[in-house]
Amino acid sequence: MSFLKANPVLYLASIGRDSKPKVRPFQFMLEKDGKLYFCTSNKKKVYDEIKLNPYIELSVSNQNNVWIRLSGRVEFSDDVKIKTKILDDNPFIKSIYKSPDNPEFVIFYLDEAMATISDFSGQPPKQYTL
Repeated sequence: MSFLKANPVLYLASIGRDSKPKVRPFQFMLEKDGKLYFCTSNKKKVYDEIKLNPYIELSVSNQNNVWIRLSGRVEFSDDVKIKTKILDDNPFIKSIYKSPDNPEFVIFYLDEAMATISDFSGQPPKQYTL
């Protein structure tokens, strides 16, 4: 998790409603009980996309040319404690959604999550089940 905390902006890939791939920056929010949490607005296109097809991939790299690919199935959550923690830890997110009971504020985590860590060393990637 230290890699994601040090490099919190990932790129999320989903399948658009037009059946074409879509990629956009996303921010890692937190890890709780082995689950990686993210958030978005239920007014955004990405929300509709992942409701329609919940399988996504995220990728992030660091300055040393090491990268992680995360894949899994999106599971939405209404856990108020996690929403509150996300808002308390992220002033920018709090400035957008204000409170955990904002109906547009949705959180999700990756279920069936897999992580692949790679670099340019020529060594094979390392895979982990989360």
